[in-house]
Amino acid sequence: MAKNVASKLGKGISPQQFIDTMTKNKEAFQDWGNRFEWAKEDDREFFESIANRDDLRCLIIMADWCGDVVRNIPVVFKALELTQMPVDVLIMEEHLDTMDEFLTMGGRSVPVVIIADTGGHVLGLWGPRPAHVQEVMIAFKQANPDREAADYQANISIARQEMGRRYGEGTAYQQVILEELRQLLASV
Repeated sequence: MAKNVASKLGKGISPQQFIDTMTKNKEAFQDWGNRFEWAKEDDREFFESIANRDDLRCLIIMADWCGDVVRNIPVVFKALELTQMPVDVLIMEEHLDTMDEFLTMGGRSVPVVIIADTGGHVLGLWGPRPAHVQEVMIAFKQANPDREAADYQANISIARQEMGRRYGEGTAYQQVILEELRQLLASV
């Protein structure tokens, strides 16, 4: 059955309210946002063109303690700002019912960007991280199904290091997020 988030539309906080109420990682979050640049003019134009549509809504399940939120959501916010799409931020711990409808490989991974229509019908998802970074976690979970295994913590540490390497030191990964969001929005 197709998912519907109608009951959550208008129930979240705004992107600015999320930033204003951050108790963890606020400086890093704002730094990634300040470092954002539109590398391609046609990307900017694409996101601006979405402003002509009034049939789309966005919910983002997230939390300020999450490193992927800190790196990725500043980019998502910048792109969505141009679309003028209504955005509801759902703090994960306050919306576990919704989080549990959008698990990643059985786990609560944030952020989850949900694109829906005005009736709440889910049209597409993005998250919790760019696909080339997420590949590492998929491989890790497949190779390490037992969280109680003796080598689980050592192996997840290695996986996290590789994810960090794939994100890179700079902001190049931000262009990947724009491309993935653009593909998603072009398909709905």
